[in-house]
Amino acid sequence: MSKLSPTALFAAALTAAAFAAPVMAQQALVPAQSAVNFEAKQMGVPIKGHFQKFDAKIAFDTAKPEASKIHFSVDTGSATMGVKETDAELPKAEWFNVAKFPQATFDSTAVKALGGGKYQVDGNLTIKGNVQKVSLPVTLTQSGTTTTAAGTLPLKRLTYAIGDGDWKDTSMVADEVQVQFKLALTGVGKL
Repeated sequence: MSKLSPTALFAAALTAAAFAAPVMAQQALVPAQSAVNFEAKQMGVPIKGHFQKFDAKIAFDTAKPEASKIHFSVDTGSATMGVKETDAELPKAEWFNVAKFPQATFDSTAVKALGGGKYQVDGNLTIKGNVQKVSLPVTLTQSGTTTTAAGTLPLKRLTYAIGDGDWKDTSMVADEVQVQFKLALTGVGKL
């Protein structure tokens, strides 16, 4: 009878554990079909912009959504409003302070199915080092093998120190910002 080494036993135990543990599928973001936009008001006039670079790490279980995990990040330096002068201001310390805070992130803490393809996703939103608990209403739709997660998050920019200094004046730029997202994903499975 041959004797197994401790290393072989450890490897066998890891292999058995890997096959025994349920593995939640990781979904893939389709950037070309996804968007993260924002809208605010400057002196009462709507102004719009979007982020050009973002990423998502999503493990969504259609059978058990409460076990799902979502990590979303936005490169703050990729914000654009389509006007050269404005775009040059956004990375500065008063706005996104890209040198110190190159990313804004969202990490889910709870996912709740509401029925009809609607979900409530609670989590922590971090912008410029300021962490706030938020609740995102998300609607999932499917077309072929692509699932789209869409929603709008209203937020107060001053809570996250976006628009410091003279830009704190909400008569110039409103405090409320609407962030709209549409994330196309593959690998979700049937809803």
